[in-house]
Amino acid sequence: MRSLFLAVIIGVAMSGTAFAETIRTTVHGMVCAFCATGIEKTLRKQSEVAAVKVDLHNKLVTITTKPGQTLTDAKIKEVVTYSGYSIGKIVREK
Repeated sequence: MRSLFLAVIIGVAMSGTAFAETIRTTVHGMVCAFCATGIEKTLRKQSEVAAVKVDLHNKLVTITTKPGQTLTDAKIKEVVTYSGYSIGKIVREK
């Protein structure tokens, strides 16, 4: 009985846990390491962002948000456009 009670408490606690979000997008015009570094630094400045990974070869940017936070498509487009690039499709994963 005690272990069942403990399992229920753990299950309830975990159901309220906030998850981080992974966001992937292509960036058009990103052609060199300098470009990649600029985009990475600009995205890292956003308070919702936990990590940024740039794959220059595939022109892919992967953003991981902090748990329980998100970055809107509009904000991503704004940041990338401000950096001087255009953005492709945005794909989200939990």
